[in-house]
Amino acid sequence: QLQASGGGLVQPGGSLRLSCVGSGGPLSNYGMGWFRQAPGKERESVATISRAGVRTYYKESVKGRFTISRDNAKNTVFLQMNSLKPEDTAVYYCAAHPTVTGWTSLDEGQYDYWGRGTQVTVSA
Repeated sequence: QLQASGGGLVQPGGSLRLSCVGSGGPLSNYGMGWFRQAPGKERESVATISRAGVRTYYKESVKGRFTISRDNAKNTVFLQMNSLKPEDTAVYYCAAHPTVTGWTSLDEGQYDYWGRGTQVTVSA
């Protein structure tokens, strides 16, 4: 199971740090990703990371503002979000794909396990 947390209401330009904790098995066996879905829009990828954290991919619009990282000892994946914009408002989800390689992908169809989302609202 995956549990995302850390969402909330923040002003434009502010920061939030999302966490995704895994239970039932070591997250070190999974490539992980963060995805989001805004009201009335399709879900989209935000950032992904390989099982060892060596490779990361980002949606173009969040590059330089968001950072994905992981602490496998704590079975947790993070998404540090800085310089938040109103268009970042969405429900954020974490997801996992089992792998034995340095795989990572922005293709959400590749992810097998999904957690419940956490709401991020960026508004003045």
